[in-house]
Amino acid sequence: MLKLLFRFYDVSEGSITIDGQDIRSVTLRSLREALGIVPQMPALFNKSILENVRYGRLKATDDEVVEACKAAAIHDKIMSFPDQYESMVGERGVRLSGGELQRVAIAQVLLKNPKIVMLDEATSAVDTGTEAIMQDAISTIFKDRTMLVVAHRLSTIVGANTILVVNKGKIIEQGTHDELLRQGGKYRELWVQQTSMG
Repeated sequence: MLKLLFRFYDVSEGSITIDGQDIRSVTLRSLREALGIVPQMPALFNKSILENVRYGRLKATDDEVVEACKAAAIHDKIMSFPDQYESMVGERGVRLSGGELQRVAIAQVLLKNPKIVMLDEATSAVDTGTEAIMQDAISTIFKDRTMLVVAHRLSTIVGANTILVVNKGKIIEQGTHDELLRQGGKYRELWVQQTSMG
């Protein structure tokens, strides 16, 4: 679904519209400038943390990069590294843990400040405590933005305005967290399964 929004390929039937405008009727550049994505497996360049975060907005100042990292709950970790923001991340970010990679990717998107933010399992590689901090930061900073969140960990989407339950490429349920629990369908089944594992 996220690849369709980015127009890596177009739908073969129907259309995708944003504010009533078919995304095929705008330039790829203008569409992609309005979108920001934090993928499940972010890939970074073999450059410093500072340069990787600044990739979100190339003209950003060092202070703006630091603020984005603070909001993404990665600043303190960066400051614990010997070279701090000048630390090299290695090819595709191999010198960082999965959670650190995701937080750097979130900082990139925070810096870009797009109109629509897409999180593809963006907190899957962090513990629940860090996830809560990141969720608070994300919801505060992006409160005036449209957010699309792909998640298997349902705790990350409890506060969503609308939850779409997708199974085998089809939407099978739709509603808020409370509405879906009351429906007693697949979402409730998954919720019970995940909360009883705790």
